[in-house]
Amino acid sequence: MYKVVVISDKDTVYGFRLAGLESYEAANGEEAKRILLTLLNDDTIGIIGLNESFIPAIDQRTQEKIDRVYKPIVVALPVREKIEAVGDVRRSYLARLIRKAVGFDISLRKT
Repeated sequence: MYKVVVISDKDTVYGFRLAGLESYEAANGEEAKRILLTLLNDDTIGIIGLNESFIPAIDQRTQEKIDRVYKPIVVALPVREKIEAVGDVRRSYLARLIRKAVGFDISLRKT
């Protein structure tokens, strides 16, 4: 059975550890990228959850490696600040998450 591993910031990594997941704390995107590169070569890992705020630090070469390998799968974890945002920022962010999950746009209206 493959492991699920998380790379996240200081504020959220402890929650993943409490849930029993192997978790790595990264202070910034460059540190997260170094951890990610190490984990991509670990044959015991099936899924790597990566804090979405670290994704801009992933260079093209690393992104191509992620796209090329079938295992581990790298999944972006939503950022708390965007989920807790208000108004149009939150609506567009949640719409993007839904579009990614279900494959098409769903309109979110105020009620």
